[in-house]
Amino acid sequence: MPTPLSGSTGPSRRALLTAGAASAAVSAAGGAAWAADRGDMDGAEAASVKDDAYDTLLSRAAAQLTGGAFDPADPDFAAALKTLDTQAATWWRQLDRSAGRTALWPDLSPASDPGNFGQSYTRLRTLATAWATPGTSLTGRAEIADALLEALRLLHTSGYHPGRPESGNWWFWEIGAPRALMDTCVLLRARMPAEDLAAYTATVAKFCPDPDRRTNAPSLSETGANRADKAVIVALRGLLTRDAATVALARDGLSDVRDGGKNSLFRYVTSGDGFYEDGSFVQHGSVAYTGTYGSVLLGSTAQLIALLADSPWAVTDPKASVLYDAVDRTFAPVVFDGLMMDAVRGRAISRERARDHHDGAATLSHILHLASGAPEAYARRWRALAKGWIRRNTVTPYPGLVGIPALARAKAVLDDASVPAAERLTGHFVFAGMDRVVHRRPGWALTLSLSSQRIAAYEAGNGENLHGWYTGDGMTYLYDGDDLGQYGDGFWATVDPYRLPGTTVDTRARADIGSGAGTGTYRPKNAVAGGAVLNGRHGAAAMELLADGSSLRAHKAWFCLDNVVVALGAGISAHDGRTVETVVENRNLHVGGPTRTLTVDGRGQPEHDGWSARLDAARWAHLHGTGGYVFPDHPGRAGGLGLRALREERTGRWRDINTGADTGGSVTPVTRRYVTLWLDHGVSPDAASYAYVLLPGASVSATAAWARARPVRIVANDATAQAVEEPRSGLLAAHFWRSGTVAGLTASGPCTVLVRRGQGGAAVAVADPGRTGVTVSVELPFRVRGVRRADDTVTVAVGRRGVVSVRVGGSRGRTHTVEVV
Repeated sequence: MPTPLSGSTGPSRRALLTAGAASAAVSAAGGAAWAADRGDMDGAEAASVKDDAYDTLLSRAAAQLTGGAFDPADPDFAAALKTLDTQAATWWRQLDRSAGRTALWPDLSPASDPGNFGQSYTRLRTLATAWATPGTSLTGRAEIADALLEALRLLHTSGYHPGRPESGNWWFWEIGAPRALMDTCVLLRARMPAEDLAAYTATVAKFCPDPDRRTNAPSLSETGANRADKAVIVALRGLLTRDAATVALARDGLSDVRDGGKNSLFRYVTSGDGFYEDGSFVQHGSVAYTGTYGSVLLGSTAQLIALLADSPWAVTDPKASVLYDAVDRTFAPVVFDGLMMDAVRGRAISRERARDHHDGAATLSHILHLASGAPEAYARRWRALAKGWIRRNTVTPYPGLVGIPALARAKAVLDDASVPAAERLTGHFVFAGMDRVVHRRPGWALTLSLSSQRIAAYEAGNGENLHGWYTGDGMTYLYDGDDLGQYGDGFWATVDPYRLPGTTVDTRARADIGSGAGTGTYRPKNAVAGGAVLNGRHGAAAMELLADGSSLRAHKAWFCLDNVVVALGAGISAHDGRTVETVVENRNLHVGGPTRTLTVDGRGQPEHDGWSARLDAARWAHLHGTGGYVFPDHPGRAGGLGLRALREERTGRWRDINTGADTGGSVTPVTRRYVTLWLDHGVSPDAASYAYVLLPGASVSATAAWARARPVRIVANDATAQAVEEPRSGLLAAHFWRSGTVAGLTASGPCTVLVRRGQGGAAVAVADPGRTGVTVSVELPFRVRGVRRADDTVTVAVGRRGVVSVRVGGSRGRTHTVEVV
């Protein structure tokens, strides 16, 4: 196998952890002094070293695009080479090379349109990559290079040049086009006339002069992924023009030297865009975006760190550890066997060509790229994570999703016997900064997509995510290790968008959202969204639902235990004269394959499409290949549950949910089969409630046994509190909507509480997901003699009924813990 590429090598551990005497971010003058101030060389020698640095880094940048010195005869690269060659050959055949052309491709005409020239540069980059990569049908052909040079001239003359003002989507001008253009210039630099290179770099300097500001809105500072992308663009421009100050400007942009670190990518934020200490990542001010913008930030930053390694401009900011910690804290919990969870992909869920496995593969690639230069303690753990993800995903295999450079890095890991394949991550994760909760067990994972006045229920715009109305209203994603195609296999094009699992909805008809130019978000007015985690293993979460455009109100809660999730709803009220439903499940059964039996109370149900039933008396249900569902009694239950079931075949088009200029879906019909379970609360319900239990991976017999034994008891489900108790493990979990008492546990105000008693004492976790309180007190239903360990925000009054007092003010929804005896 090929050895690791020089172009993929990152900085040494020493370079990353130690900063120079001057500062963590070397200035442009410092970059020149790196060579000139060395006592063992004169000025001419120093200048020569600097020239060598430009040449070395430009070669490295090219290798980051092509994969560098790999063996094209190696069968492990055959699929990636074929993919690149097929796409490039297609663009080559379709390229208009006529004298009077006004565009490069018929579907991207006229070339003056920002979306068209933006996408045209991307296609030219693909052609240039195939030309520069060994083993393709375009490799090294002079006619290809000549045609590329002519094509670049056309785009410059008719579309993208300094004389034009920005119009349309700013992203094409400031990130999309310049990034693809600079990459193409790197690959063609040996054949490109100096005057052409000067014209293109001048254009990029006009629209992306630095990583710090939005050119079309200079008062707007760039943050997150946009800043990282611009830093790479500026660095490539600096290398191509051999301008030390520009390269330093790019490097300093990562740390935001210009503004004193205010928007540094290597810092934690407490609001707005960036990484949060709890593992959250937010972009566009209020959108949970780990899986797209967060991944892009990771990738661009990793690329720049690797590109500038061991050079006058090496990234030496010691706070880069924030990015390293984010791999474990931010990204790993939301990647399941190589899939990126849709709850953190924002409007990207509507993109036909960027599904969960694509974004997961991209994130995995970025992690391995970063590992090439990270401290070994980090890199060793990440390589094991990546190896496990790659090996377990046989549905959408990683090698078929990535290009040659990423494949070379992955191949090195897969072929290294000293790197173990890590098992699936387990635990409970509350991302308070972005209203997301992830519960992971060995065979499955459950993700809650919540929203509040802080975090958007959805983002839509530029024709994307047209039916994302309810994706942030408590949607429950169930990831099954035996069904990795659940959300990536046509789900968003075919699922009923009014019946997303976990949501409580008013069934009113909705109009498309986000069909116009620009993007926008919807943030509801509720304060409560989030929860608490106990010992990294168990969790409770809650969300107050204040429906958009409806009078619907509800209190929703989820309790995540070892092998079950209990979902409760209370105070479900509306007065609009429409039916209100709570969706228990809407499972994608794919197409072709077995029908997958639905069993209700021990009886198999019909398996033909179009079957539906009212199952008011149902105690439990089981869907083969997914698991069980139990519908227990609970306080306040009146009459039947109103359970409904439907088996249907649904047909949709990706174009129905995404009409974006460069992301729009196809009009080809997509058909998938579904089994849907929901609870019908009737028309204009008043204080209705629900309770159901998810048993992921359980067999029919295990589901029936659980329904009989009821090892978890629902002890409250009303406007005061929602709570469950598992006597066998000594666990009591509750969310209090106001002060009250549940099962002997008393709270002085709104909060989420988990208590687990054992022979050696008890552990207590408390959070204020509404962020409305300053302090909250919890009286425990047992004697407390002392404190074994406590957060500095927690005090305990010992006694016959111990009292835990927590300073929740300013903690931004995080969990506070204490262990008592």
